[in-house]
Amino acid sequence: MEKYHKSCSRGRRPYFYTTHACNVGRISHPDNTPHHRQPVAPSAIAPEVKMFTAEGMKDAPTPRAFSKDEINEVIQEFRTAASAAIEAGADGVEIHGANGYLIHQFLSENSNQRNDEYGSTIENGARFAIEVTKAVVDEIGADKTGFRLSPSSTLHDIEEGEFGPDVYRYLIAELEKLDLAYLHVMHVGNEPLLKDIRQIWSNPLLVNRAGRPLEKLTTDLDKDLADMVPVGTWALANPDFVERVKNNEPLNEAERSTFYGGGAEGYTNYPFLKK
Repeated sequence: MEKYHKSCSRGRRPYFYTTHACNVGRISHPDNTPHHRQPVAPSAIAPEVKMFTAEGMKDAPTPRAFSKDEINEVIQEFRTAASAAIEAGADGVEIHGANGYLIHQFLSENSNQRNDEYGSTIENGARFAIEVTKAVVDEIGADKTGFRLSPSSTLHDIEEGEFGPDVYRYLIAELEKLDLAYLHVMHVGNEPLLKDIRQIWSNPLLVNRAGRPLEKLTTDLDKDLADMVPVGTWALANPDFVERVKNNEPLNEAERSTFYGGGAEGYTNYPFLKK
């Protein structure tokens, strides 16, 4: 689980401390599990990506397709993870439905070719995401639950297909009924879809445009396309990010080679403006 801060206008405190609830699905490798287990996914379709392992980068293997019973078990695992996060002190949980991981795999044409109630139609493709969210909401409450998605992203060999935008319109309309704390969109360029999301979604909307320059940080706020703007990498590399922006000071560059490295380097060793 990844922990990070976000501002949330619905909270009583200036920061809403959340942790990801995430299952990577087919973006895994047996060498990264204690029992050398085969990855599990909506369908037995291998992603054309390399996976990091202790022995170096390797081809991601073909996953095993979930049975219906296993899908129900995974939904309950999301519920259990959410409960544990709140017990551990998090203010809320962000369900990770983006970046080519498990929920995103159910939403996408090239990773979900099921012919049961979890595939083959827009409604069925969105069913897993909705059922996971309902389980988490039932466990910890809607006011402690956010949802992250990345429409049109091809990360981790995802191809959403012709009906991808319609899947999101349907999914977000269903999530809207649950009155979640916020929706977090990693936006990669489908402007008409973002405008539709803004119209469908009435609670706080976070929009992250990857790679945008700092001078365009508030563009979506100014156009009323977002209520908040995540600053993930900038905040990681700049422990005093707010002070630097207020005073027009230069920013530290993030050391991407240290991302997910497991140690302090690249996480806690970035310098402050003032010692």
